[in-house]
Amino acid sequence: MKITFANPEMPKKGVVVVGVLDGRKLGGSAKALNEVMSGGLVRAMKASRFKGSNGQSLALLAPGGTRLDRILLVGLGKPASLDASALQHLGGELYGALSTKGHATVQVLIDPIENCKMQPDEMAAEIAFGARLRSYRFDKYRTREKVEAKPSLKNLKIICKGSARARSAFSPKNKVADGVFLTRDLVSEPANVLYPETLAKQAQSLTKLGVKVEVLGEAQMHKLGMGALLGVGQGSVRESKMVIMQWNGKKGKGKSESPVAFVGKGVTFDTGGISIKPSGGMEDMKWDMGGSGVVIGLMRALAGRKANANVVGVVGLVENMPSGSAQRPGDIVTSMSGQTIEVLNTDAEGRLVLADALWYTKGRFKPKFMVDLATLTGAIIISLGNEKAGLFSNDDKLSEQLREAGEAVGESVWRMPMGDSYDKMIDCDAADMKNISGGRGAGSITAAQFLKRFVDKTPWAHLDIAGVTWSNKTTSIVPKGGTAFGVRLLDRLVADNYEK
Repeated sequence: MKITFANPEMPKKGVVVVGVLDGRKLGGSAKALNEVMSGGLVRAMKASRFKGSNGQSLALLAPGGTRLDRILLVGLGKPASLDASALQHLGGELYGALSTKGHATVQVLIDPIENCKMQPDEMAAEIAFGARLRSYRFDKYRTREKVEAKPSLKNLKIICKGSARARSAFSPKNKVADGVFLTRDLVSEPANVLYPETLAKQAQSLTKLGVKVEVLGEAQMHKLGMGALLGVGQGSVRESKMVIMQWNGKKGKGKSESPVAFVGKGVTFDTGGISIKPSGGMEDMKWDMGGSGVVIGLMRALAGRKANANVVGVVGLVENMPSGSAQRPGDIVTSMSGQTIEVLNTDAEGRLVLADALWYTKGRFKPKFMVDLATLTGAIIISLGNEKAGLFSNDDKLSEQLREAGEAVGESVWRMPMGDSYDKMIDCDAADMKNISGGRGAGSITAAQFLKRFVDKTPWAHLDIAGVTWSNKTTSIVPKGGTAFGVRLLDRLVADNYEK
């Protein structure tokens, strides 16, 4: 879908969208349309339950005597409620309402609104961003589809005062959407197509945006002593990989500043290994690489919008399969840190991958902080459902920055407890630690305590995104399927705190 911006004009044909404030208050464009229709808009509202409340819409066929096809009234609610998030959701809802109605072009009229904090050009950019986010589809493997299900909308034209400013404001948001779409693509791919080697190649494609990308194979990781990561993938015919991405975008005096770092779990398919999962729902484990997908999408977003920051992204890529060479319950492995781990359950594999990835990132780059993302535990879904990601951290400042960024973009996190009493639950008689506690309680917390043993004193946060990586329903700006939860959150974290 192509999104364009134009200066104020009253469309003479096609589909037109106008906003109505709470209490059926018409803006300038709606008033002009109402006059053209001899009071038709007001009569239609009076004959319906449409009040102009946020989330409401009213579709009308255009009257004879005009060349317009359809008019859509959308409720804006109260002026004070029109913030960036509300407008993005409005844009997504507009796309959802009109994308499959047979119209190729839709024109959205935006007026100045009294007592609204946002100007028309700012509103236009946010509406466009929301529409772009909602427009995502993963349909590359469909050979047959009903015509009525296919999007017909090809052009979204947003008409407002200051269209050039709107275009400039939308440009970096559009690059963030590119990163979101890349993550959704990666998470949606089947495991016979996306495995460590091919996922690494996807990351390598970022070099065209100026990202420096290195790929480590198993021989190199053996030399580095990454026994924890390599143990997970040893049952697969697919070679494990580690990908290191660097965006050095900091300008001026800060050019040589230490980077911020993001680390992702990339288990491209997780059978559970010898501790094999039940067959029901195992197909969903194609998106157990969701954390790595977010990191790769984030790096695309930051490079695409030329972020004024130095950022490192590291992803550990493995496939967890059962075979004659697979890791066994009871095996003891030595991590890159030198710490030994007794693997009591081969289905608690993501923490083993992250252990070596975190230690490598900390030692090589000495970052200001590290944030890791992983579809790590089913226990976090029991705790938080599919509404929030679990946040675990050794640093209060970083935790608050993540919370604020999440609230700003609608990707909420909830900080979970950590402490010595939880840490003791993974102490082990046979090795330095075990990869599960062995009990039923605090599964997400003990997983985070495990990771904490591999970050030393570096400020660190762990986001358990198991409940928010995939959605079984469509919402305003997130179509059903891969959500890319974390890309917009971490982009906002960088923008608000490390580009100043």
